[in-house]
Amino acid sequence: MKQEKKLWARAVPGVAFGILMSFAVLVHTPVNADENSAAEPSDEANQLTLAQGDSQSPAGVAAAVNLTGLAAASDPGEDFEDDPFEGFNEKMFWFNREVVDRYVLKPLATGWDFLLPDPVQRGVHNFFDNLAVVRRVVNNSLQLKFNGAATELARFTINSTIGVVGFFDVAKDGFGIEQKDEDTGQTFGVWGAGPGPYLVLPFLPPLTVRDGIGYAFDVAMTPYTYFIPWWASLAGTATSTVNERSLNLDRFERVAESTVDLYGAVRNAYLQRRAAAIKQ
Repeated sequence: MKQEKKLWARAVPGVAFGILMSFAVLVHTPVNADENSAAEPSDEANQLTLAQGDSQSPAGVAAAVNLTGLAAASDPGEDFEDDPFEGFNEKMFWFNREVVDRYVLKPLATGWDFLLPDPVQRGVHNFFDNLAVVRRVVNNSLQLKFNGAATELARFTINSTIGVVGFFDVAKDGFGIEQKDEDTGQTFGVWGAGPGPYLVLPFLPPLTVRDGIGYAFDVAMTPYTYFIPWWASLAGTATSTVNERSLNLDRFERVAESTVDLYGAVRNAYLQRRAAAIKQ
């Protein structure tokens, strides 16, 4: 009985977040946009040259300034002009960037970068990325991408054994097996759900309402959080977040300095990348 209560207690935050996002869908008409229509990427989006990454991973619980994965897609979707929550979003974007990142995340990441060499940081990234296998297998399967699901299982087996519990990406570097990343937000998109309004929340990566609901499901598909104390799970999330920020210290600065409207550039690049990911 105590174990069941613990499992429910750890599931409550994700469920509550999903309910919050669902309520937002009910009280606001979703953006009427066709994600399959192509448009030329904006000049600001083209300035985002960061490597495409996984915004739904545990490391994605960084401030919205965490631009990892927000590079303009090679086959971008429609440039969404409608931003009904723009006033709120801009305030939250400022808070995440000027408060959370500047005074907490960046100083920690700078110290982390000083203490750990890049190969170790990449190993930490690989370790946490390997733990997201359940999310990727489930969502590949739900999208009927069974080859992708099998690929993820093979990658997990190889990296968890030969790769020393995922610290080394032997599946990719040694066998050429590329990751097949899918998340619940993408699955909803493949099933025909519209993105809904763009939304920026404190301490979270950029989202749409659809991706926010999906994010809650993705968090619930992180198995180790059900078997370790809550503080250990929180420490793991914090470690992954700081490590991701550390890996992109210089890149973040270059993007921020070269972009006039950083909020708009991040928003457009995110929406374009997500639209392109759903089309694949």
